Amino acid sequence: MSLTGASAARAEGPTQGCPYPYVCFYVDDDALLAGRPISKYRDVTSAYQAVTPRPHYAVLNTRNDDVVYLRLQSGGSICLAPNHQTVFTDSYVVNGIRISSSSTC
Repeated sequence: MSLTGASAARAEGPTQGCPYPYVCFYVDDDALLAGRPISKYRDVTSAYQAVTPRPHYAVLNTRNDDVVYLRLQSGGSICLAPNHQTVFTDSYVVNGIRISSSSTC
């Protein structure tokens, strides 16, 4: 799935209160800029971990070699490359995360 409706940008570490090797969730892009994550994940898993469904999430992947799959409540998922971030609009609600040891989407 493409990032249509969400914006992606390369992260620069250390970033926004999210230390390596974490993937951090922020309530919105203002919290991202202020460095106030609401949750952090770091374990590579074979299944999705539950995330509280919420619109306006900002997500930052500080991992250098691992992609992150973000499961959408509406179905499907979005892949976030290493050292990248994205901000979701109202049309996307994330309800799961899976960190993969793959370095490419």
